[in-house]
Amino acid sequence: MAAFPGSIAFDEFGRPFIILRDQENQKRLTGIDALKSHILAAQQIASTIRTSLGPKGLDKMMVSPDGEVTVTNDGATILKMMEVDHEIGKLLVQLSQSQDDEIGDGTTGVVVLAGALLEQAGALLDRGIHPIRIADGFELACQTAVQHLEKIAELFPVSADNIEPLIKVAKTTLGSKIINKCHRQMAEIAVNAVLAVADLEQKDVNFELIKVEGKVGGRLEDTVLVKGVVIDKTMSHPQMPKELKDVKIAILTCPFEPPKPKTKHKLDVTNVEEFKELRQYEQEKFKEMVGLVKKAGATLAICQWGFDDEANHLLLQQLPAVRWVGGPEIELIAIATGGRIVPRFEELSVDKLGYAGLVRELSFGTTKDRMLVIEECSNSRAVTILVRGGNQMLVAEAKRSLHDALCVIRSLVQEPRVVYGGGAAEIACSLAVAAQADQLASLEQYAFRGFAEALESIPLALAENCGLSAIHALGEVKAKQALSGDSALGIDCMATGNMNMREQHVIESLKSKRQQLLLATQLVKMILKIDDVRSPNDSQGL
Repeated sequence: MAAFPGSIAFDEFGRPFIILRDQENQKRLTGIDALKSHILAAQQIASTIRTSLGPKGLDKMMVSPDGEVTVTNDGATILKMMEVDHEIGKLLVQLSQSQDDEIGDGTTGVVVLAGALLEQAGALLDRGIHPIRIADGFELACQTAVQHLEKIAELFPVSADNIEPLIKVAKTTLGSKIINKCHRQMAEIAVNAVLAVADLEQKDVNFELIKVEGKVGGRLEDTVLVKGVVIDKTMSHPQMPKELKDVKIAILTCPFEPPKPKTKHKLDVTNVEEFKELRQYEQEKFKEMVGLVKKAGATLAICQWGFDDEANHLLLQQLPAVRWVGGPEIELIAIATGGRIVPRFEELSVDKLGYAGLVRELSFGTTKDRMLVIEECSNSRAVTILVRGGNQMLVAEAKRSLHDALCVIRSLVQEPRVVYGGGAAEIACSLAVAAQADQLASLEQYAFRGFAEALESIPLALAENCGLSAIHALGEVKAKQALSGDSALGIDCMATGNMNMREQHVIESLKSKRQQLLLATQLVKMILKIDDVRSPNDSQGL
């Protein structure tokens, strides 16, 4: 029988515990070994998502533990739904989420760039360069790249009178999405939605006023922009009118039901007379509530809570109503109609009512699915995009794609400057950083060259995903950019025979591209300074 690899000892209370042999030799990875482990984990995440980059990028099918299927090529969504255990992998997920929260687009590119930078860092570590020198070199190279981006960026006309340039930018964003078969229509919807709620003088966009609602059924081409609010509800009674004009809306968060006894008390009904009295009391309360709403001058009641059949029948005779309208929808209706959310019937007054020119029910398909549309509101800036699609996955992906387009147009309103896509901006920055490296005498020149090479990973990935010979395509574009100095030359992903992204109208927001560079570099710098991973209660590093 083999000997047990340890010995048993007893504590002061006589309880046995095992002392394992060679415990002092069981160490965590530290130093360069830990850095190599981190770099390998990040590269695996980046290589997984790399194939989703660009107009010919592939989608990923994500299956949740309960069997729910999501099909998308949105980087932030893919990483969020991946079950990543490695700590550095989790940092990359957060990186993508930061890009999504701040800009809304470029979530795949930022992870691919971070992975490429870490790959270059691994090669520099093998050459014996200290990780701090690499991190500092990358930061300086990033500053050079951002400065060059500012130089090559062009001013962009943002005007409500001429929306064609904005549509071209939205088409670039939507080109890599599943909904690109109705490319132009979706781009126009996104641009019109943002301009409807934008303050161009203050360069501000209130995203709270844009709601994206999905309804399964119909085709993607049936997607519409509604100047108002669409809610997935119907009138509380099927015999209520389906269309109302010049509507004064009471927005209520109090239920149409009689007051209940407090929790410490109860009401015992012991005979028929008491039951009749209680029923009579309930009827009087219902009439009083409806009377208060009518007295304020409301012609439609929108209630956050439900009401029973008796109240509903009473409302049918006197006042159209909608029930079970959620909190965010109630707030949006209040903003759009200029009404106030009222928590008690007694507080309702004329000045707290919202106004809408038209409230109507939309019905879809043979099943007669219905939704309520509130249009011609007093605050007409609130808009809703109603997305249609053949199944839930398509509707959900269309909503994600439109969100990206909306965010890019918002970025252009806030900062109207653009660079050219198709990897053109990255190649231009790569050339600038490589040129700067030749001017340096210090050790950081190697980090500069590594950074320049990492920037080329974006056009390389674009070319690979489009089925081109990646190295040949990149070499050709790089040579032409170096000779002509034209920063609009990029990878011809759509095989049009034209490398000029200015002529192909492949345009990206400067704000998005700058944020990608800064976020990726900051994360890589942080990872290069981690040489050990310990849990909070781990004092021995075992």
